[in-house]
Amino acid sequence: MSGKKILMLCGEFTEEYEIYVYQQGMEAVGHTVHVVCPDKNAGDMIATSLHDFEGHQTYTEKPGHNAEINKTFSEAEAELDSYDAVYAAGGRGPEYIRTDPRIQAMVKHFHDTGKPIFTICHGVQILMAVPGVLKGKTVAGLGACAPEVVAVGGTYYDADPKEAYVDGNMVSAKGWTALAAFMRECLKVLGTEIRHS
Repeated sequence: MSGKKILMLCGEFTEEYEIYVYQQGMEAVGHTVHVVCPDKNAGDMIATSLHDFEGHQTYTEKPGHNAEINKTFSEAEAELDSYDAVYAAGGRGPEYIRTDPRIQAMVKHFHDTGKPIFTICHGVQILMAVPGVLKGKTVAGLGACAPEVVAVGGTYYDADPKEAYVDGNMVSAKGWTALAAFMRECLKVLGTEIRHS
């Protein structure tokens, strides 16, 4: 089976683990992951963040490593039909890229064509910005996103921190602690089979 092409939507200060772990894991099994950010070109770098829960009422944020954009945004826009799935990474990036009509059009394309949509943590904010994408869907994400999920007609699933949730071809999780389960379910939806001998 040939590898699949996944479009990863990022912004400045997207969660580092949700970029690096996902990209490298998918590439390790033969898939191609194009990391894009509005108005960035292949070779550009973006700042990332590290979110953690350390006993405060909300998460803390620390600077992460810079991440490399490996696909020019405008090129990805022109090649949407060539992608097999879209992945909305979390962190702070979704807060602002979800307001970009080009990002909204990308998500709408995957929704309208019935292709897989993957989201983790704050990534669900990107999906809720596109009318109809979450309507009737059950989705996990950071707990702070729950009211918005419900407001756009979805059902919020309060996933265990290491659990992923699947609703049809949509895979979601609460945050980076669930990356192993999340990636495992994404691979299943993509039709990827890993065999140990």
